[in-house]
Amino acid sequence: MIRSVWWAATIPGASSPFDTAHLRVFYPAKPTGSDAERLSGVFPADPEFAPFPVAIIVSGVNVGQEAYRWLAVALAERGYVAVTYDWVGELFGGLKGITPGVELAAAKPDAYGSRATTPSVPAVIEALRGLTGPVAGLLDLDNVALIGHSAGGTVVLQSARFFPEVKAVAAYGTHTMVATMLGWPAGTVLPAQVDSPVLLMAGENDGVINGSADRYGEDAASRRDPISRTFDEALPDRDGANLLVTFPGANHFGIVHPVDETAARAFLDAEPATDPADTRAALADVTAAFLDVHLRGASGDALDKALQTLPNRRR
Repeated sequence: MIRSVWWAATIPGASSPFDTAHLRVFYPAKPTGSDAERLSGVFPADPEFAPFPVAIIVSGVNVGQEAYRWLAVALAERGYVAVTYDWVGELFGGLKGITPGVELAAAKPDAYGSRATTPSVPAVIEALRGLTGPVAGLLDLDNVALIGHSAGGTVVLQSARFFPEVKAVAAYGTHTMVATMLGWPAGTVLPAQVDSPVLLMAGENDGVINGSADRYGEDAASRRDPISRTFDEALPDRDGANLLVTFPGANHFGIVHPVDETAARAFLDAEPATDPADTRAALADVTAAFLDVHLRGASGDALDKALQTLPNRRR
């Protein structure tokens, strides 16, 4: 049984009322049939899996945390505590919305690599240290994975090394190419700020990345896929520990279910050419097996098996 509880984190430097992220914490539960369960709806954690490695899912802009609930549940079924969160904060042009937190000043040439580009991730990790309820004291917060989508993946790739708790990074539909408006030359791929192994994932039919490519200043005729460039140019060699996996027929929102057509940039996306449910199943298998290797010290057999179903993969 998978259950969840709610928590909150204060984002340092943000102004009220836009200074709070609301967390949902998913965990494997073990019902006892007690009156306390019946009256409160709260079930104790299954001690078989404790202490729990923690997977924090960092959303894309204006993609609500409910869109990643399926993945959080899938990871909790495999013995992780998975955390999603919504932070309504500053976007661009004075707008507010759900954001992973993008500190543009930290991504400029005079600052990049000196600090994290997101304030939300360290705030969430710190908030989990004070979590009460059924998983209190059962979290292994020195053994954390970050899973980012779209802009959430970008800030994770730009920031993970500043969080020593992070032992693995997975990112879908994202890259480290940077806009010329921040002062970088056209076509710049920033080096990832990650000291742990990286699972970089892409959808074959990603219309959002294609629809945003002009911001990087390259000529359309000479553009190369930003995700493969990130894998080749931004990530250090780790003797095969880093992986690039492309999901056949999947689009930018292949990691999302359901897709909210009223927000974010789904209107830019291409239609999936593969059943999205199949994409999600493969994504969950690969991600969980990758985390098992790097957070639990498991053999790579399950990961190799999951990768066998995907023809487009590189180490």
